[in-house]
Amino acid sequence: MSGISLSSEYANTAIKAIEKKSEELRTLSLQIHEKPELGGEEIFAHNLLVTYLEDQGFDVTPSAYGIKTAFVAEFSSKGGKGKVVSFNSEYDALPEIGHACGHNLIAICGIAAAIAIKAVFEKHEIPGKVKLFGTPDEETGGGKVNLIKAGAYDDVDISLMAHPTSYDGSFFRFLAIEYCEVEYFGRNAHAAGIPWEGINALDAMFLAYNSIGLLRQQILPTDRIHGIITDGGKSPNVIPDYTSGKFYIRGRTIENLRALKPRVYKCFEAAAEATGCTKANGAKDLKITRKDEVFDVSTNVPLGERYEEHLKKFGIKFLSKSEQEKVSRGSTDQGNVTYVVPGIHALYDIKPPEGITNHTPEFAEASKTEIAHKATLTASKGIALTGLDFLIDDEFSQQVRDSFKGGLHWKDSM
Repeated sequence: MSGISLSSEYANTAIKAIEKKSEELRTLSLQIHEKPELGGEEIFAHNLLVTYLEDQGFDVTPSAYGIKTAFVAEFSSKGGKGKVVSFNSEYDALPEIGHACGHNLIAICGIAAAIAIKAVFEKHEIPGKVKLFGTPDEETGGGKVNLIKAGAYDDVDISLMAHPTSYDGSFFRFLAIEYCEVEYFGRNAHAAGIPWEGINALDAMFLAYNSIGLLRQQILPTDRIHGIITDGGKSPNVIPDYTSGKFYIRGRTIENLRALKPRVYKCFEAAAEATGCTKANGAKDLKITRKDEVFDVSTNVPLGERYEEHLKKFGIKFLSKSEQEKVSRGSTDQGNVTYVVPGIHALYDIKPPEGITNHTPEFAEASKTEIAHKATLTASKGIALTGLDFLIDDEFSQQVRDSFKGGLHWKDSM
């Protein structure tokens, strides 16, 4: 089955609703692009989108779930209670390179899909509800993890979103990840006069960094460990009493990540022991601040297949599912959502220059083009029609539920 026909009354209503709002959505996208904000600081984007959604007739809760820059916009059908379809809008940027991941486009993609479902509810007596989550801090904080903890997805049946990049598909792999900040505490000394009195915190950081480099030889080819030194000391002539770094640990699945993490932390611990670095209280140790795990994406196969089937009707071509699954691409907190409810994190091509993909200045430029905008609207039609299928096709919705396995793993998390 390929879902509802584009010529059907339901699909026609949804598609026209998106196309009617094209210019307004492009304006929103460019406004967000021109004022990039880091995760947790997206005040302008939050207020802009909340105001727009209120004007569109949604019931909007700003600063939702106790999170300053999150929101939820809801609309229930005249047909009464039924299934709940949800979409996500992201709008945080990256340090220095702005919207180099295209979150200005993700913001309007979610809005467009929600508007499409709302239009169908208003014209046709289908029971159900649509919820659009404004999900801040995807890049560095895992904002959706906080939304999950607050119960945002408790009454949701499916979660659909699409992300701009340089290719199309809904089955590419995303890595599980844990972020950590590492601090070593030593003792200052004059590096030329009495170096033997010092305890070098920079030595500890370098030992840990080099140990991780050697560890990489014996990890799975799909595992990743990468980090930076954020404070390496203040003067070459002073033995540093403090250093800090940020590290990402990734695995192809959450199970892979959990197997890798202890090996990485032993590198940090061994470096502290070898150099004698201490905490401020004198205990031989180091300080590791760990953030919540971000899971791999547990793509719901019926939802992913249905999304691709719809986009093929708009002329989009895809690699096979098996070919997509061979490729691992970054990490996303949408993965955590897909372990709570059936969901997808589809990718769509905004046609950046050849060889260019996310997290580059060139991609930031590509994310404000007219080509990118049109590709975003096409992707929004794909997730909207997939959501619509879930609402009106009981057989399809049962297939989605039957194939959901994410929750089996979620109970072991955090």
